[in-house]
Amino acid sequence: MAIRIHLEEVLKKNNMTSKELCALIGITEANLSILRSGKAKGVRFGTINKICYHLHCDVGDILKFDGNLDEEEENS
Repeated sequence: MAIRIHLEEVLKKNNMTSKELCALIGITEANLSILRSGKAKGVRFGTINKICYHLHCDVGDILKFDGNLDEEEENS
């Protein structure tokens, strides 16, 4: 995936567990785990908004573009 997820680093910086974040933003631990692992194919803007609000960060702190075209989209 051309978009890399750096949620783990931001959680550590804020001394927060993923379980605590789940309770604050209202998603399941399973869904947050999928996002943290980079296996999510999409994420709602509302979810990103809540994550950034509670972690006091910017979207760019969590989501990074690696400069490459996603191979899955290229083959579609």
